[in-house]
Amino acid sequence: MIHPHDENGDALRRLEAEGDDISRARDIDFTVVFSTDLTAEEFAENFRKAGYPVTIRFTQTKESHPWDVVVVKNMIPSQAGISDFERELQDVADTMGGYNDGWGCFSEPGKHLQ
Repeated sequence: MIHPHDENGDALRRLEAEGDDISRARDIDFTVVFSTDLTAEEFAENFRKAGYPVTIRFTQTKESHPWDVVVVKNMIPSQAGISDFERELQDVADTMGGYNDGWGCFSEPGKHLQ
């Protein structure tokens, strides 16, 4: 599959190069970071109400934004789908001073690798 030359396209190319069958749906973890536990919880509640599994952790990965909110979406990993969901997350995070900090998922090997 051909992917745009951006961060999401690069990540998808890496998955494919490692033998991942990116045509298979899986849980994708999207991380959004916040400066306070209150804004992290407010953000998380928006996505819990929408039916997404959400966790909040104090990770201090980003010194200025030590609270990680991980929103899980089950989807086929595509550049457009991932970018669209990141925009949705960022639209809400913008109102609370948060920002996207990446996404990740477990590999789904192709049928020939199982």
